[in-house]
Amino acid sequence: MQNGYVFGYGSLVNRRTHDHDGAVPARLRGWRRAWRHTTLRPLAFLTAEPDPGAEIDGLVACVAAAQWTALDAREGAYDRVRALDVFHGLAHRPEIQVYTIPHGKHAAATGACPVLLSYIDTVVQGFLAEFGEDGVAHFFATTAGWDAPIADDRARPIYRRHQSVSPAERALVDRHLAGLGCRLVPPPIP
Repeated sequence: MQNGYVFGYGSLVNRRTHDHDGAVPARLRGWRRAWRHTTLRPLAFLTAEPDPGAEIDGLVACVAAAQWTALDAREGAYDRVRALDVFHGLAHRPEIQVYTIPHGKHAAATGACPVLLSYIDTVVQGFLAEFGEDGVAHFFATTAGWDAPIADDRARPIYRRHQSVSPAERALVDRHLAGLGCRLVPPPIP
């Protein structure tokens, strides 16, 4: 594949988790985020799924031809599909890809898999840097599946792309999770 663009809506919004050049804030119309539970692993994945009435913020980043293989490996559980209705500040109108786990691609887990708190911290840190506190609130509001247990792995992060977060960033995450009535559970044993 040649150079192209990807719309990141989760950890890719945090520029510390990747080295893709030319990233700009963007909005994808017709999609929402959701925590997806599969038999692939005992932890939930953050995915994007079609939703005609929704819009999600994220980053559009340039992916060099040589980087697609590594990015596809990073997003191995997902399908890469063309994203339509992406609004961004790029001077041109490139084809933009988005990663999604369609319903039925993987077997569903028998119950809700926990979401890693270190994953949420990393994603929220990116949204705070790019979109401010309103953007963080929009992230929580446009993501489904907050009824899943949240595994508190902050002391020993399990999420492999986790980032160090400040006390203020942790407090911001905690405030939103409390507002959603999320349930914290001990982290899984690695």
